[in-house]
Amino acid sequence: MSATAVHSLWTTAATAADPISKIDAPKIEYGQLAPTLIVVGAAVVGVLIEAAVPRKSRYYAQMFVATVALAAAFAAVVALAADGYATTKAGIAAMGALAVDGPALFLQGTILLTALVALFTFAERRLDPMAHGNRVDSFAAQAGAVPGSDAEKRAVKAGFTTTEVFPLLLFAVAGMLIFPAANDLLTLFVALEVFSLPLYLLCALARRKRLMSQEAAVKYFLLGAFASAFTLFGIALLYGYAGSMSYGTIAQVVDGTVQDVTPALAGTMGNDALLLVGAALLVMGLLFKVGAVPFHMWTPDVYQGAPTPVTGFMAAATKVAAFGALLRVLYVVLPGLRWDWRPVMWAVAIVTMLAGAIVAITQTDIKRLLAYSSIAHAGFILAGVIAANPAGISSVLFYLAAYSFVTVGAFAVVTLVRDAGGEATHLSRWAGLGRRSPLTAAVFAVFLLAFAGIPLTSGFAGKFAVFKAAAEGGAVPLVVIGVISSAIAAFFYIRVIVLMFFSEPRPEGPTVAVPSPLTMTAIAVGVAVTVVLGVAPQYFLDLAGDAGVFVR
Repeated sequence: MSATAVHSLWTTAATAADPISKIDAPKIEYGQLAPTLIVVGAAVVGVLIEAAVPRKSRYYAQMFVATVALAAAFAAVVALAADGYATTKAGIAAMGALAVDGPALFLQGTILLTALVALFTFAERRLDPMAHGNRVDSFAAQAGAVPGSDAEKRAVKAGFTTTEVFPLLLFAVAGMLIFPAANDLLTLFVALEVFSLPLYLLCALARRKRLMSQEAAVKYFLLGAFASAFTLFGIALLYGYAGSMSYGTIAQVVDGTVQDVTPALAGTMGNDALLLVGAALLVMGLLFKVGAVPFHMWTPDVYQGAPTPVTGFMAAATKVAAFGALLRVLYVVLPGLRWDWRPVMWAVAIVTMLAGAIVAITQTDIKRLLAYSSIAHAGFILAGVIAANPAGISSVLFYLAAYSFVTVGAFAVVTLVRDAGGEATHLSRWAGLGRRSPLTAAVFAVFLLAFAGIPLTSGFAGKFAVFKAAAEGGAVPLVVIGVISSAIAAFFYIRVIVLMFFSEPRPEGPTVAVPSPLTMTAIAVGVAVTVVLGVAPQYFLDLAGDAGVFVR
């Protein structure tokens, strides 16, 4: 039979079977997706700038495009919230792929502001002395050159800079914006990969200690690939159980309220092994991104090896996106499994809080210390997730907003303390810093007190909100362990403050570089948010409360 005859048979059959011949055009609400589309568009423009703009002008062009895009995307989020999409008009967009509701908009706004502040630390070029008459930043002169090779030396001498970091940052932000708003499992996985891959690359681009930076990136990539595989396997099992990728449909099948039960669905609905194993694997992948114990092993090495601006951005923004996705999965997809996931989350939260706080005491490197501190904070935030009540959602949103600015600010201060080898991250080098540079030490002390949860800082308001929600949700023992962990954690934060202000400065100690207005802005924003959210948190707590309702 000829190919033409086969083709005509096929088209006739297709016409006869009505559903196949009529494929509806997708309906996309571009206005509701504007924040993400702006960032993706700017990232593509950034790639084109790398291809078409002369090397001398690329830094300024990239910086301009990235800043305008993040600011415009944030304005779009505010406009959507003001238009009622956080409350009355909340709904599902892009043919069921994305939710546009309070938690999504609140988290997207937080991610965009955090990224904007982190962008300023990426663009900093005044901390290192000039090399061959050119200003240098934190990133390798030529990413593809072997560390220490002649090619790298030539690139440094020619004054090359890796301006690709700006579009990479934007692609990562685009994935992070979709991640907490995803309303089906496939969108969730695509978003996970879109923001993870640029971060793997950014971790490998440190100008100094390049081998350590590349080692950190490889570790992050390998462990991230494992976590992605677990996530994908969990998605496959949940699809096998419910016959759908959609959050709402899976939740109905779990609850037993699904209307249209086909024979195939009836066969898999009774198989709880598919549901429990699938949910466990999916949540495991999200806990990896959050940095919760026992999926935290990548955190200290990656935080230490990555360029410090990348560490600050990753520590803040990834946590916001991952906790947003975790909240949506547990509260929208698996509320019917609450009695199964809550005990497991209790265990994870307790181990995370205690391990993060106790292991941090032994650290001698400031970036590793902040890494274990971030693990402990993941445990505190999980206490709010476990609350399983509306106060739990709003307290987690508030905590994430408060924590992200403190983190970016703290890592921005770390970039300032330098010696001949670059950043002086060993704690012994920070001795007496308060006498050499009282302002820098005082600002860092404010951030450390916020991490410790001392009253009148954003950290206290966040911890109080999370623990109060957990106590109301019946998790009082968890709150007691959280308070004990906070006390342990306060010890190592206060120890650094004592080291800076009450130790004798060493004669060969590091210097504090004078940054450009970019890093000064990043640090100033961090301090301002820390103080404002600590002294007058009520408006922002109310904002998080209003935004704390998921659309189903």
